[in-house]
Amino acid sequence: MKNVWKYLLILLLILPLPLVLSGRKSEKKLRLLYWNIQMGMWDGQGDNYERFVDWVKSKDPDICVWCEGGSLVKTDSDQTIPKSERYLPGAWPELARRYGHEYVFVGGFRDPFPQVITSKYPIDSMGRFIGSEPDSVVVHGAGWAKVNYDGKEINVVSLHLQPYAYWRFLPPEKKEESRKNYGGEKYRQMEMKWILDHTLRTREHPDKELWMVIGDFNSRSRKDNFHYKWSRASQDFLVHNYIEESAPYLYDVVAEKFPETFCPSHGKKRIDYVYLTAPLLKAVKRVETEPDAYAKPRPTEFSNFKRPSDHHPIIVDFNPDKIR
Repeated sequence: MKNVWKYLLILLLILPLPLVLSGRKSEKKLRLLYWNIQMGMWDGQGDNYERFVDWVKSKDPDICVWCEGGSLVKTDSDQTIPKSERYLPGAWPELARRYGHEYVFVGGFRDPFPQVITSKYPIDSMGRFIGSEPDSVVVHGAGWAKVNYDGKEINVVSLHLQPYAYWRFLPPEKKEESRKNYGGEKYRQMEMKWILDHTLRTREHPDKELWMVIGDFNSRSRKDNFHYKWSRASQDFLVHNYIEESAPYLYDVVAEKFPETFCPSHGKKRIDYVYLTAPLLKAVKRVETEPDAYAKPRPTEFSNFKRPSDHHPIIVDFNPDKIR
C-alpha cells in the first residue's frame, strides 16, 4: 500500500497541474490571429506594448497577421514620429518574441503601412510586393510567406488594399468624378488581380494547397448584402465579386461560418477578410469576430483613432488533424 501511495505522489509531482485537475489533455488546435492594429498599435506605445503583449499571450495564437504594422504617430497625439524614431516595423522580431513568436516576415510596403506575419513556426519568404513599373499598382504593399507547420506548407498572403473612394494617383480636380464612377473600387479590383496573379496563380493547383489570403480589403462583399440591402449589381462589390468569379477556390471564412449574420470589422462595415482554400476551410473548428473587452474599439479625442484600434481582430481555430 505504501508503494501505491508513493507512485501516486510521484505522478502528481511530474504531471502538469491542469492535466492532474482535468484528467485529460487540452484540445489540440492551430490558431490564426489577424488584426489591423492601427498604425503599429498607436495605443500601445505609451506602456511599451505591455497590454498588447499580454492580450496576445492570452489568445495564444500560432500565426499572427498584423495589418498596419508600422509606427507612424505618437500615442495620445496626431503628431507624426520621425522616421529615425519609429519602433516598428524594424523591431517586430523583438516585439514578437515577447508573446512567444520567434519567426517574423514583413511584407513589401511603399508607405508606413506594412503587413507583418509572425509565427511559432518557421517562415519562408516567397515575395514582398509593391509592384514595379509600368504596373506599379499596389498602394500599401503585400506579401507572400510560407509557414512550415508540422511538415506542411501553409501559404499566407497578406494585403491592405487602397482606402480611397477614387482611383489612386489622380490630380485633385478629377477625384470627385472618379468617386462617382466607383474609381476606388475599380482600383482595388486591379490591385486584387495583381496580387492573385503574383501569388496563388503562380501555382498549378492552388485549390489543392493550403492558402490564406488575409487583410484589410477596404471593400464590401455581396455576401453581406442581406445587411446593406443594395442593388446586387452595385459596384461596391467589385473586389469580392472578382474573387468569387476568378478565384472560386477561395472561401470567405466569416461568411461561410456565419451565413446571414453581419460581423462588422470596422465601425459599421465589414472590410477585413480571411479567405481560405478548401483544404484549410475543412479544418476550421471555430471563428471569433466579436472583440473582447481589450480589443473593443473605444473613442478618443482624436477623430481618426480608436483605442486600442479602429478594427476588430479575427481569430480562426483549425483542427490540426484535418489539415492535409
